[in-house]
Amino acid sequence: MTIIQIIAGIILTIIFTVIFYIKLAPQFGARSKGESLERILNSSNFQEGRFKNLVPTTLAAPNTSMMKNGFKFIKGVPGQSPNRPIETVKFDKEKFIEADKGFKFCWFGHSSMILNIEGKIILTDPIFSEKASPISILGVKRFDYTNQYEVDDLPDIDLVLISHDHYDHLDYKSILKLRHRVKHFCVPLGVAAHLLRWGVQKSKIIELDWGESTNNIPGLNLFATPSRHFSGRTGVDKDSTLWCSWVIKSEESNIFFCGDSGYGDHFKQIGEKYGPFDLTMMECGQYNEGWPFIHMNPEESVQAHLDLKGKKMLPIHWGKFKLSLHTWTEPIERATKEAEKLNVKLIKGIPGEIVVLEPITENLLVES
Repeated sequence: MTIIQIIAGIILTIIFTVIFYIKLAPQFGARSKGESLERILNSSNFQEGRFKNLVPTTLAAPNTSMMKNGFKFIKGVPGQSPNRPIETVKFDKEKFIEADKGFKFCWFGHSSMILNIEGKIILTDPIFSEKASPISILGVKRFDYTNQYEVDDLPDIDLVLISHDHYDHLDYKSILKLRHRVKHFCVPLGVAAHLLRWGVQKSKIIELDWGESTNNIPGLNLFATPSRHFSGRTGVDKDSTLWCSWVIKSEESNIFFCGDSGYGDHFKQIGEKYGPFDLTMMECGQYNEGWPFIHMNPEESVQAHLDLKGKKMLPIHWGKFKLSLHTWTEPIERATKEAEKLNVKLIKGIPGEIVVLEPITENLLVES
C-alpha cells in the first residue's frame, strides 16, 4: 500500500466518522418528514431545494476573501471580550410574574428575552448553555457575568419563540431542560423536526411560514414575519429550515422580535402591516463588513426600528458571546449614538433587570 493510499484511507475514515457522528448525535437536530415536509415543499419561500430570502442574499459581500476574513477571526481584535465579569442583576422570578399594568421584560444577553404580557410568559431564543456550540469542548464560551442565568431560575413558560436554528438561538441543552416546563413552542417552518428529536411533544409545537399566524395561546396573536438570514446546523443542511422575525400582539401591547436579519425593505413592509410597535427587540451585534446582507450594523438596526414604526427600541444579540470582529461594547455605543442622532428612544438593557413598559396602543388583538 502506497503512502498516498494510506493518506486517502485516513481522510475517508475521518469523513465517514464525522458523517456518522452528525447523524447519531441528537444536538445536530433532524430533517423534516411527513406533513411538515409537505408544507415545506409547498411553501412559496422554498425554491430549488432550499428556503430563499425575499431578495437575493449572499453570506459574504462581493469580492470578500473568505481566507482573509478567516485570518481576521483567528487574530481577533482588542476588546472583543470583557476583561472582568459584566455587572448584571440577579433575576427576581417572583417580581417578574407579579401582575402589572402594561408588560414587562428581562434580557439575559444575546437574543434570550423573557416577556410577561398580561400574565402570559414568553421566552425568546433561549440559550443558557456555557457555549454556543454542538460540541462542548469547542465553540464560543459565554462572557462572565456577575450573575449567570439558568433555566432553573425561570418561571414556567407559556410560549417559547424560536427565530431560526443556529446554535446561538436554538440551544439543544436549554430545550432539554425547558421541554417539560413549556406549554407551546412556536417555530419557523422546518424547525419542528429538531424539537421532536429532542423529545418535545408534537402537540406543543406550532410551526409557521412567513405570513402565517396563530392564536392558539389565549390572549395573544402571533405572526411569523420575514427576516433576511439563513439557517443550518450541520454544514450540509443549509437553508433547509426557515428563519423569521415575530410579531406579538395582545389586547394592550404590540411587540416585534427581530431574530437575526440583514437590513432590507421587509422591515418597512412589516411596519406598514403590523405597526406601530410599543417595543422592537432589534438585532444589534455580531456584524461584520464581510457579512453586510445577513446581519445589520447598529446604524441599520436603528433605521430598521424606525421603518417598523417602533416607539422604543431594545438592542439585542450582543453582550454575551464573541461571534464577530468588534469590541464587545461597540454595538451599544454605536446604537446609542445613532439613536440620539435620530431621536429614537433606546433602552439599554442590563442582563437580569426587569423593565416595565406602559402600553401605547389599544385593542390590538385583531387579525392584521
